[in-house]
Amino acid sequence: MTTSTPPPPTSPLAPALTSAPAAPGASRTGLTLLTALAPAVWGTTYIVTTELLPAGHPLFAALMRALPAGIVALLIARQLPVGDWWWKAAVLGTLNIGLFFPLLFLTAERLPGGVAATLGATQPILIVFLAVLVLSERLSRWRLSWGIVGVVGVGLVVLGPGAALDPIGVAAGIAGAASMGVGVVLTKRWGRPAGVSAVGFAGWQLTAGGLVLLAPALLLEGVPTGIGVQGAAGYLWLGLFGGLLAYTLWFSGLRRLPVTATALLGLLSPLVAAALGAVFADEALTPVQLAGFALALAALAAGQLAPGHFRIKGLPS
Repeated sequence: MTTSTPPPPTSPLAPALTSAPAAPGASRTGLTLLTALAPAVWGTTYIVTTELLPAGHPLFAALMRALPAGIVALLIARQLPVGDWWWKAAVLGTLNIGLFFPLLFLTAERLPGGVAATLGATQPILIVFLAVLVLSERLSRWRLSWGIVGVVGVGLVVLGPGAALDPIGVAAGIAGAASMGVGVVLTKRWGRPAGVSAVGFAGWQLTAGGLVLLAPALLLEGVPTGIGVQGAAGYLWLGLFGGLLAYTLWFSGLRRLPVTATALLGLLSPLVAAALGAVFADEALTPVQLAGFALALAALAAGQLAPGHFRIKGLPS
């Protein structure tokens, strides 16, 4: 494997992000659509976890989603961190992978999918405020408002009268949203070293997160018995598509798109999860759920636009 050298910082307080801004028009739209594939794929996690994977092993499921995919990415990219990128990759891998994955699987196991999805949908709201604190951005009232609309829309789609609120599951859902929210903002803050591919950057984080999970997964849970063909297929899907492919697309898009706009793409994850649940449960969506879908998709789309597209003279953005 070769190593890459990160660009020298221009000042101690400046972010290491050196990429050019996203191109306007069709290029920006194409990049947004590619990035949106990541949360769409992540939306399959709930049904794969409940239908294919052995129950009671969230740490092992998280490990299998992260470490094998990370090793494959490192073999493809043949790039290792150098200098301070060793600890930065470890921090990002822990936040985006090592903590987030087991919390996600724990939430999926202890809560109905609708409750878990609604908790996850709060992440864009958190990122709006983190962007102010960490990236010194102005508070985007435009994207904050659409983030709230998106949570309402997701709630209309997935929450039902039988939604249970298991305290451990709720705590795990909130902590998971916070963990990845901080990880996303720090990823934007630090950027990606020059010469490092998106696959390599994803590989650093997946491997670091997988190593964080290795000991707890094996010591606390061990390897599930009777994984079978279905379980193996579930782990393969989560690792290859939900890990390697999705994170490569996500970090590539995050590098060039506004962080608060990218975060709103995450609304696709609970919407895809709800749609798959309806298809496999053979249940028709109610008018209220369809209205929620429309509301959440409108929030997602509007959040990709700058406030100036709809600014009314005399009103603040």
